[in-house]
Amino acid sequence: MSELTTAHFLFLSAALFIIGMVGVLTRRNVLIIFMCVELMLNAVNVTFIGFAWEQNALTGQIFALFVIAVAAAEAVIGLGIVMALSRRLDTVDIDEVRQLRE
Repeated sequence: MSELTTAHFLFLSAALFIIGMVGVLTRRNVLIIFMCVELMLNAVNVTFIGFAWEQNALTGQIFALFVIAVAAAEAVIGLGIVMALSRRLDTVDIDEVRQLRE
């Protein structure tokens, strides 16, 4: 059985980040876009944890906790915006939201 290396962490992180980035760029539902942003933030967390694991340090876990706190704040504010938009427009489609600018 092979040992876990930093390359494994980086491969998983890159895969999660790419999945999240594709979701942000291709989806039109605001809720799914927020979930993809959360997936991208978790990919960064995996990278922090992987490098901390390699160096036997706690700094990566500390940074990951800060990213989790920022992600929680982003989720609260984002979901508040989504609730306000869905009440006003009865949709969470990003194209409908863009019409508010005009």
